[in-house]
Amino acid sequence: MNKTIRRASVFCLLLVLALLVRVTWVQAYQGQALADDKNNRRNLIGQYENPLGNIIVGGESITGSTKTGGKDFGYKRTYVDGPLYAPVTGYSSQAYGTTMLEGVYKNILNGSDTRLKTMMDMLTNKRADPGNVLTTIDKGVQKAAFDALDGKQGAAVAIDPATGQILAVVNNPSFDPGRITGANDKDAWEQLSADQGKAMENVALRKPQAPGSTFKLVTLAAAIENGLVTSIDTPTGVPGAYTIPGTRTPLPSEAGNEACNNVSPRTALKLSCNNVFAELASKLGQDKMRAMAEKLGFNTQIDTPVRTNPPSKYPTKKMSVDQVAQTGIGQFDVQATPLQMAMVTAAIENGGKLVAPHMVSEVTDADGNVLEDFKDPKKEQVMSPKTASMLQDAMRTVATEGGGKPAQVAGAEVGGKTGTAQRGVNNSIPPLAWFTSYAKAGGKQIAVAVVVENSDTDRSEIGGGKLAAPVAQKMMAAWLKK
Repeated sequence: MNKTIRRASVFCLLLVLALLVRVTWVQAYQGQALADDKNNRRNLIGQYENPLGNIIVGGESITGSTKTGGKDFGYKRTYVDGPLYAPVTGYSSQAYGTTMLEGVYKNILNGSDTRLKTMMDMLTNKRADPGNVLTTIDKGVQKAAFDALDGKQGAAVAIDPATGQILAVVNNPSFDPGRITGANDKDAWEQLSADQGKAMENVALRKPQAPGSTFKLVTLAAAIENGLVTSIDTPTGVPGAYTIPGTRTPLPSEAGNEACNNVSPRTALKLSCNNVFAELASKLGQDKMRAMAEKLGFNTQIDTPVRTNPPSKYPTKKMSVDQVAQTGIGQFDVQATPLQMAMVTAAIENGGKLVAPHMVSEVTDADGNVLEDFKDPKKEQVMSPKTASMLQDAMRTVATEGGGKPAQVAGAEVGGKTGTAQRGVNNSIPPLAWFTSYAKAGGKQIAVAVVVENSDTDRSEIGGGKLAAPVAQKMMAAWLKK
């Protein structure tokens, strides 16, 4: 054979071998990675080729699917009462991805989760029938909160303290996720993304803000646990005319210096006396305050399974004594979500035991077989039953004699705590109005937290008891009267 031809033949053979090696490598080793690549449009087409599984509240689907008539995507997501449940469902969009439960359980809902595959699916490599996500949300409590927040900007969360089941997650303003489920919803997306996406902001779970005087529950819990308070009816000796430790700055209380002079912890909680709780925090110190806060969930990302990101916060950096004192009244750099404050109250109502909050009860396949359940959530004794009992006692006084009166539910034991958190330089931004409470009757119990962010009410009228407590009342009544 001609030497030149022989060399050319060997070179061509080497090229063929190289191609075979490359094809084998791509198919055997890189195939799955390429199939799973987020830029692989075939995956997105596959997700919407068939109807999606559903998110369920109280046995009824709050999601659905409808035919698009399009070439690429056979179906798109639909929602029942979209704005009501948006903080729970999030959205499933062909153009903009998925969020909240739609995102957490995307593979269950689109049928790509391997746990859904039957033997025949595995043999044929067919996408499995989608599964469903059953939530713990109670339609009555959710609707009561949504209606009560109408005309207000804010959020609310409700928890069953005994089980950790989240009964309601509500935001106002909300949005209709059905507006952005298609592939060509750019105009709707831009409208919802305006003002830094405030319409789609999950304030209830993902926007920590100053909790104001509702945080005094954490301060009092730390004081009792560490032996600084042994009776809620013994005068504290803290003067009403109080100066923040380490400063010359007076710290007034809304009730007035005289009303808060040398009062007991019960009266201090009822009147929300800043002097008492600032003094308790300064005496406890940063480490003991932070330890109590962290037991209750601060500084921890909580998976509901929607993750609280960023988490609620108690400062970890070294603080001065005056800064520690300010944290005792829920100011300085303390931040909390409504979920977090509902967790604080839930632990108090549940005898000091905090049950991990969760909004999903089961995840099932198309035939109803359970793939995951949350029947045994994590439980932790975060304070003694005695401490919890003392706090309940003081909170009942707030609800019967103090600013929490609007939260009363006929025939139920109710305890609460109001809060007003200052914002902006020299309080230039309207304060946050907070209220957290528990109620129990007939073997049922509920813990609630509500924040109202803005109001056209005169500043002197802004307060948790006036704006947020009525919302909590509607939520608690809806649960207890079922």
